[in-house]
Amino acid sequence: MGTLHFLADGFSIALQWHNLVFAFLGVLIGTAVGVLPGIGPISGVALLIPVTATLTSGLGPEAAATSAIILLAGVYYGAMYGGSTTSILLNTPGESSSVVTTLDGYQMARQGRAGAALSIAAIGSFIAGIVALIALVFLAEPLSKLALQFGPAEYFSLMILGLCAVSGLAGKSMTKSLIMTVLGLLLATIGMDTVSGVARFTYNIPILYGGLEFLTLAVGLFALSEVFKNILEPNQDGELAKIERILPTKKDLKDSAAPIARGSILGFFIGILPGAGAIVASFFSYILEKKISKNPEKFGTGAIEGVAAPESANNAASGGAMIPLLTLGIPSTGTTAVLMGAFIMYNVQPGPMLFTEHPQIAWGVIASMFVGNMMLLILNLPLVRIFVKIIETPRKFLLPMILAISVFGVYAVQATTFDLILLIACGIAGYFLAKNDFPLAPIVLGLVLGPMIENNLRRALTASNGDYLVFLQKPISLLFLSLALLWIIVPLLLKLRGKNVLVNDES
Repeated sequence: MGTLHFLADGFSIALQWHNLVFAFLGVLIGTAVGVLPGIGPISGVALLIPVTATLTSGLGPEAAATSAIILLAGVYYGAMYGGSTTSILLNTPGESSSVVTTLDGYQMARQGRAGAALSIAAIGSFIAGIVALIALVFLAEPLSKLALQFGPAEYFSLMILGLCAVSGLAGKSMTKSLIMTVLGLLLATIGMDTVSGVARFTYNIPILYGGLEFLTLAVGLFALSEVFKNILEPNQDGELAKIERILPTKKDLKDSAAPIARGSILGFFIGILPGAGAIVASFFSYILEKKISKNPEKFGTGAIEGVAAPESANNAASGGAMIPLLTLGIPSTGTTAVLMGAFIMYNVQPGPMLFTEHPQIAWGVIASMFVGNMMLLILNLPLVRIFVKIIETPRKFLLPMILAISVFGVYAVQATTFDLILLIACGIAGYFLAKNDFPLAPIVLGLVLGPMIENNLRRALTASNGDYLVFLQKPISLLFLSLALLWIIVPLLLKLRGKNVLVNDES
């Protein structure tokens, strides 16, 4: 069966009424998450994992996993759409990848062109999302077939590359991000060793034999820590710009066409790279447009190209980031690491076997992203004025809601007092770590990849009779390890030479 046949099967799943509802809820909540400053996609996805577990409780295991991932993926790319709204109207990015949109978007709003900026951001996001999805459709199967050729040594090295890539570009300090990565790997070792049966770091506490629950840590670190941050460090919102005409003029469309095309392609390829993410894509596309423009001086004063290019790039990057997750089982950003944790919660292992063992999930999710992008275009053009109202939601209503979803969501899945205590401890730890510039995404990545790294390390060493050189003797493994080393060394050398290194601030 060809790729298009698989995609057609995916559409038959994505267009089932309950999956349409899940996709709609995902993109609706994602847009709201993007619109609200301070609550990024990573917090939104983490917060909704326990909610999906409750919503899909009446479905079979395969159908439940499909519907849950459809909703969570909708939150991820929906947040990319919504992030531009506050950047343009309030000069405050809703999520980190929309930072660069504030430069020209807010200037356009001050000139009375907020509607044009918002509509171009929505159109650019839609086109970029579709471009990234078409590329995902045609690259997913060949890449997963290639990955099937990998042995344990290649997988071990690939996961080390994933860890180094995200750690190398996460946060302002590489040392702090590496500390967080190691902490995540250490937390992953807690519990009963499945091979030897030895209890590790459990201190005779029975509840620790099963290890720490990924869901509790993710919700605590990302969602609850945001609640503490908003309570302890309340932000003063700026003045909200008014929206007049929503639809862009012919000149706006003409001026934006080429930046949207370039932003979509650039964003997609940057999104595939481990660790780069949407924020790096949006900055690079903005810099590219400014470099090739005949009038670079107009950037920063309300140039529509300065909105079209970064907004297209960050959406294309979120589509591109799904490729390493679905085909190789390697998350390339913090949000995809949380998504991978959700896959594993449903006993589904992302990677090359996903397309052969669970084609319903793989193609159902990909097809739902086409449907979700269409829903987002409809939501973000005529209904943009409604989403603007969300910005005005008082924090005294929003924060208790997030707190309640976090606590009840974790308790509904785990049903232990220990997990509630762990949730609050992770929330407090997440707040203080983020306050001191320790990135949180590498912890989750270490926690998710830790058991797989250990498993593949053991298998590779067993096959080679304990010879560690096996990782250097296999060419693909050697290539991955060399790239991992470069990913750490190159930013370090650039910093030592006084160069600025663009980091992925998603965490």
